[in-house]
Amino acid sequence: MNPPDTTAMEHVAVTREALERDIAQLIIDTLNLEHLTATDIPVDQPLFGDGLGLDSVDALELALALQKNYAVRIESDVKDARRHFATIASLAAFVGTQRAACAD
Repeated sequence: MNPPDTTAMEHVAVTREALERDIAQLIIDTLNLEHLTATDIPVDQPLFGDGLGLDSVDALELALALQKNYAVRIESDVKDARRHFATIASLAAFVGTQRAACAD
């Protein structure tokens, strides 16, 4: 019997919850929000405006971090970007979709 293909195992999708937690931690690390933990940010809390209070500079830094850490492609379409960057849950859904598309 052959050993399991470790390459295939590496590409197993992480659960949505784990991805949301990882993205929350990425936000904290990227934007130096040391006063927060990943569990402090509700996944459905708005990231901008009255929510977490991020701004356009934060969005750019976060986009670069997401591209680097998850190898996702983020288009500059403002409407789509706003929808994807609305909450941690929407970011996780976007990253999950992008990763699944790359796996095909």
